[in-house]
Amino acid sequence: MTLKRLDRALAEEINGLEEEGRTKNPERVITEYIMPVGKWGPRYRLAGEEGKFIRMNSNSYLSLSNNREVMAAADEATRDFGVGPGAVRFIDGTFTHHLALEKRIADFTAKPAAKIFNSAYTSNCGLALTIGNKKTHWIGDQLNHNSIIRAMRIAGVPSENKGIYKHNDLEDLRRCLDQVADGIERVIVIYDGIFSMRGDYAPIDKINEVIWPYREQFRDGVITVVDDSHGIGAYGQTGRGTPEYCNASPDIIIGTFGKSFGVNGGFIAGSDQLVEAVRQKADTYIYTNPLSVADCAAAVKALDICDSPVGVELLKGLKEQTLRFRRGLDHLGKESILGPHPVVPLLIRDTGKTHKLVAALFAKGILVVGLTFPVVPKGDELLRFQINAAHTDADIDYVLGVLKKN
Repeated sequence: MTLKRLDRALAEEINGLEEEGRTKNPERVITEYIMPVGKWGPRYRLAGEEGKFIRMNSNSYLSLSNNREVMAAADEATRDFGVGPGAVRFIDGTFTHHLALEKRIADFTAKPAAKIFNSAYTSNCGLALTIGNKKTHWIGDQLNHNSIIRAMRIAGVPSENKGIYKHNDLEDLRRCLDQVADGIERVIVIYDGIFSMRGDYAPIDKINEVIWPYREQFRDGVITVVDDSHGIGAYGQTGRGTPEYCNASPDIIIGTFGKSFGVNGGFIAGSDQLVEAVRQKADTYIYTNPLSVADCAAAVKALDICDSPVGVELLKGLKEQTLRFRRGLDHLGKESILGPHPVVPLLIRDTGKTHKLVAALFAKGILVVGLTFPVVPKGDELLRFQINAAHTDADIDYVLGVLKKN
């Protein structure tokens, strides 16, 4: 047996991706985390590179992944129960830590119940498999995350049972609702809370207003779902994310522990009956091992910190540094997209210039993501900066200083 012919075919496919500009760069390897020193926040070392780097590309908005209390909670749970569950949840793979995290995230999101997954990606897939059927119509924002798009494909949603509205365009959302075919029994309106490439948010309050008149037209109603992976923990007065910022809640919240809370895992939060249906029907829950007890304990501790005076200070500092960076970009005459979130895009609008600026920042010890066509439309090329609570005034000013010279 040999893979020679398959390897040849795969090489051709990868070459095709390269010609389209869609291949990924070689993965950099982090070899060391360096604690904050003096006026500077944390730094990282990379394999094969000299010097230290500041991460302006991390999702860990509250900088809790290196928090001593969070790490200690993971260590204690591991000592008590080991490093892995040894089975799926249905075959005695459920530990007290899983239940504790599900209760904690349900309370945090103000929903009756929650079910945890290995990621928000598998949470979206699990939800689609649970609530979708042949008489379900799905409507989504055109800039929804890949996990939402893939979830609908995995659930086998046909094109005639799907509508896509222009980004945050409420009139276009209304058009999609008006075009739902006869015989449909439930409609799912699903959208990102924070759109991760842009840092802007879905106006949940206004979306709810548009949807309200349509709720009685379908047997099972119109169900609203937000994937608030980039929002929860990162903004809102108490870190509850987009629903709190908009003072309006969707019916179902999808989220992650892997961003603001600095730990692995995702979740679905909603009604008791929904969560029981997820437990019974979601393949991505049923047929895979759950999070380790270490992940669960760490996530609970991260949520506790977020709800504490320490969390309030972290969130306050995050807002201040985000505002400092945004004002700095304005002062430099740089173009961005308005929004309250610590995802701050810098619009370059040229592929070559985007690559050049990413390289210039790297040479000065700054890690940032550049997004070019076809990941974003031509003319929308940008750098995505992500502010973290551990960034200091000196860090932000240093990055702005490098941008000023480039």
